Amino acid sequence: MTIKSRLLPTLDIDATEVYAHLFDALGDPTRLAVLQHLASGEHRVRDLVEHIGLAQSTVSRHLSFLLECRLVAVRPEGRSSWYALTEPASTAALINAAQSLLRATGTHAQLHTHLSHPHTAGDERTEIR
Repeated sequence: MTIKSRLLPTLDIDATEVYAHLFDALGDPTRLAVLQHLASGEHRVRDLVEHIGLAQSTVSRHLSFLLECRLVAVRPEGRSSWYALTEPASTAALINAAQSLLRATGTHAQLHTHLSHPHTAGDERTEIR
């Protein structure tokens, strides 16, 4: 049976690229590690370097990508810059949906619980040394 081409939806190329960029951000293990740490509260680059164990330039590069995707925001304070999730609840909902999809397809994996239940605005800043 042949599907008539006029019945197929027209794809929005720009929207497709935006979604692909978002999934690129979530598709890298280092960026997922950064998001997991930020879900517990604001962090500085040096905190993330210490926790993830990668070079400062590598962590900064991944933060830049996440900033570009608007998944994280930066807040300058003196000589430090504090990074935080821009939409903790929406990020948690996406991670929870991914976890449900993985379970439905037979894969049981769970990211750090902070990412599925993030630190929310108004909570005290988490400074990890």
